[in-house]
Amino acid sequence: MDEYEKKIYGILKSEFEPKSLSVKDVSGGCGSMFAIVVESERFKGIPMIKQHRLVNETLKDEIAQWHGLQLKTKSV
Repeated sequence: MDEYEKKIYGILKSEFEPKSLSVKDVSGGCGSMFAIVVESERFKGIPMIKQHRLVNETLKDEIAQWHGLQLKTKSV
């Protein structure tokens, strides 16, 4: 992971205490599009759309600078 991927990873790890977490820059290294997978107990009983909103809210300052996000969430 590059430094920016590590930053995003750290933010998500701190907020969601995930069982598994993947953060990948899929923009060819320019940091404008990411593929993120978060599996967390925090999502238990929450519909997927609300899970995505939680992640989007957590990363809102970063997402404002991106062109796109491929997001997958799953409860444990």
